[in-house]
Amino acid sequence: MIERQQLVNFIDETLNSARIKDYCPNGLQVEGKAEIRTIVTGVTASHALLAQAVALHADAVLVHHGYFWKNEAMPVVGMKKRRLALLLQHDINLLAYHLPLDVHAELGNNAQLGAILGISQSKPVLTAEPLGVLQQGTLAVATPLAVLAQHLRDTLGRDVLVEDAGIGLVQTIAWCTGGGQGYIEQAAAAGAQLFVTGEVSEQTIHIARELGIHFIAAGHHATERYGVKALGEYLATELGLKVHFVDIDNPA
Repeated sequence: MIERQQLVNFIDETLNSARIKDYCPNGLQVEGKAEIRTIVTGVTASHALLAQAVALHADAVLVHHGYFWKNEAMPVVGMKKRRLALLLQHDINLLAYHLPLDVHAELGNNAQLGAILGISQSKPVLTAEPLGVLQQGTLAVATPLAVLAQHLRDTLGRDVLVEDAGIGLVQTIAWCTGGGQGYIEQAAAAGAQLFVTGEVSEQTIHIARELGIHFIAAGHHATERYGVKALGEYLATELGLKVHFVDIDNPA
């Protein structure tokens, strides 16, 4: 068991969240029970995830995508009301960490995806953004694009979109989980042969073709399920809490 504020302080310190400017509040978003024994972790604080938290008698829900985003409509109506009502009815805390969970050097989404890609050491490409939002690393052995794409399909459990630039084997990879397709030009400028992210836009394919860089879109949800899972496992080990990772399927 841990006091609510102690848990928030522990995660804030672990992720260094106070130093990262974000598009939403990081930390405690909805206050629930003062004492926490059981946590449900997941990618997004959807109603389906909250319902699973209720079924598992969770005292807190910890997610990557929470609420109260910049430019979000403020009235508590409809879907927002139903989500908040479920949390408040069952006195469940909601904690959310967005960019701090993307960029953490060990527990973060980018670090976890790098491990899936088989890269043991990486470096940040950008410094103007939160350090680590775009990573680059080198494979031990140059690998065909098709082999890397199949590895992602098998590991992530979903199909991936592949744009082959026709440049042969891949050894240098840049990546950004989630909706990071806008970083493809920076990835190419840094010398990456392949850029991996979650989503794709219409212009992304043209940019990949014209800059001569392989591109893979492996899914926003699929590339961002591993950071919050790793953070939950860390909390279970370090604080002795009961943690359940619940993966609500999302093909996006």
